[in-house]
Amino acid sequence: MTRPAASSPEVVVRVSGFVKRYKQHLAVDRLDLTVKRGEIYGLIGPDGAGKSSVMKAIAGVLRYDGGSAEVFGILVDSERAAERVKPRIGFLPQGLGLNLYPELSVEENIDFFARLRLVPEPELRARKSRLLAITRLDRFRSRLMKQLSGGMKQKLGLICTLIHEPELAILDEPTTGVDPVSRRDFWAILAEWQADKGMTALVSTAYMDEAARFHRLSFLSHGRVLASGTPAEIQSLVPGLVVTFESSPQLEAVARLKRRYAQVESLGPLLHVFTAEREPKAAVAGIRQALENLPVEHVHTEEPELEDVVVALLLKEREEQSGESAGSDHVARPAGRQQLDGLAVEAKELIRDFGSFRAVDRVSFDMKQGEIFGLLGANGAGKTTVIKMLNGIVPPTAGEGRVAGVDMRTAGGAIKERIGYMSQAFSLYLDLTVIENIRLFAGIYGLARREAQQRTEWIVEMAGLTGYEDDRTGRLPMG
Repeated sequence: MTRPAASSPEVVVRVSGFVKRYKQHLAVDRLDLTVKRGEIYGLIGPDGAGKSSVMKAIAGVLRYDGGSAEVFGILVDSERAAERVKPRIGFLPQGLGLNLYPELSVEENIDFFARLRLVPEPELRARKSRLLAITRLDRFRSRLMKQLSGGMKQKLGLICTLIHEPELAILDEPTTGVDPVSRRDFWAILAEWQADKGMTALVSTAYMDEAARFHRLSFLSHGRVLASGTPAEIQSLVPGLVVTFESSPQLEAVARLKRRYAQVESLGPLLHVFTAEREPKAAVAGIRQALENLPVEHVHTEEPELEDVVVALLLKEREEQSGESAGSDHVARPAGRQQLDGLAVEAKELIRDFGSFRAVDRVSFDMKQGEIFGLLGANGAGKTTVIKMLNGIVPPTAGEGRVAGVDMRTAGGAIKERIGYMSQAFSLYLDLTVIENIRLFAGIYGLARREAQQRTEWIVEMAGLTGYEDDRTGRLPMG
C-alpha cells in the first residue's frame, strides 16, 4: 500500500505528559506525542483508550488536567490560545455527521462552513466542485443532510472540515460506520490534500487495514501508549505466525484451542490462530497437539498482520493487569432458546419507493434459524430500508415477508416482541446511564425481574462495560 511521502520534519503537534481525568476516571495518563509537518499520523486503540480526549484537546475544544499540548508552537492551555490555533485546523468529531446541520442541504452545509471560515467566493466554488466530485456527492447537492446515508454524512462532514484548506486536519474515527467505497473515497481525499496542499493529518481509526496508510502511529490502551512507530516497526513487536485451517466440529476445536492460544478466531469454516512459533512446521504441530484427535485440514501459515499484533499487545496488557490467562473465556451465557428449525426471515420481491425514488427493488432472500446472515452494500444501497420493512417499521410498496413466523405486513407488534433491533441512528437514551438503558429495554421486552438481572450481569461483562454501569450513555466512547 502506497503512502504519501512526508515532507519537512517541522513539528506541528507536540503533546508532553498529557493527563485528562473525568471525575475519578483517569482517561489519559502522561501521554507523549509528536506529529511532523506533512505527516498522516494515526491513533489506534480500543474504545475508551483516550484517543478522542487527546484529539479534542489538540483541537482546542477540551481542557486537560496535566502536561502540555502545543500546536504550531502555540501552547493550547486557554480559550484565547485555542482561538489562535482554530483558523489553521479542521476538526471532524467522532460520530456520523455530528458537525453538520440536519435541516440544511448538502450545499447549504458546505456554504455555511465556508462562510464561517471566511473562504472567498471564487475559491469556494472551485473547492466545492472538486470536493463534491471526488466524494461523489455532486448529484446530491440539494438533498437534506438528515436524508443522507451514514457514509454520505461522513463524506459531507469531511468536505466541511477541509473547505478552508486547513494546515492540520484532526479526524476522529472518520470512517467508522462507513462502507468500503466511501472509506476509499475518504483516503483518496486525504492523500490528495496531503500531496497537493502539504496538509498534516492526525487520524484515529478502528480499522487496522487503514493503519498501514499512516506514516507513523501510536497504539493507545487505557490512556497510555503501548507502542509507537511506523506500521512495520509495530508489526515486528510480536513475533509469531498465523495458522489458518479447517477443523470439525468447529465449536469443540475452538474450545480446545483456547486452552493453549490467546488468539483464536472463527472465520466462516476457517479457524485463525496466532501462535508464538516462528517455524511453520512447529506452529502446525502445536495446533495438531492442542486439537488431539480432531482433523486439521487445508492448512495455511502466514506472517501476522498489524491487527494480530495489536490484539496480542492488548491481551498481554490485560493478562499483566488481571493476572488471568489471556486465552480464558469466562463469560458464561444465560440459558436461551434452542429451537433452530425452519426459517427465521423470508423476504419476497420487496419494493420500497420514496416518491419517485426506488430505494429497494424486488429484494428476495431466506434466513434460517440459527444463521448469521449479512446484508452487504454501499451506503444508500437499501440495507436499512429492507430491515425496517421486515421489522414492520416501514411499510413496503410491494412484496411480502415473514419474520419469526409472522407476516410483516399485518403483525408488526408481534414481530417487535420476538426480535432484538438495533437501529443505525437511535438505539439508546443518552441521558440515562448504562444500567438504566439495559433495565429499560429489559422492561420493554417483558423480562421477569430475576431473568433481567441475570442477563444484565452477563451483558455488562460480555460487552466490556464493567466499571461504566453508572456512566451516562452520552458520555461513552462511540464503540
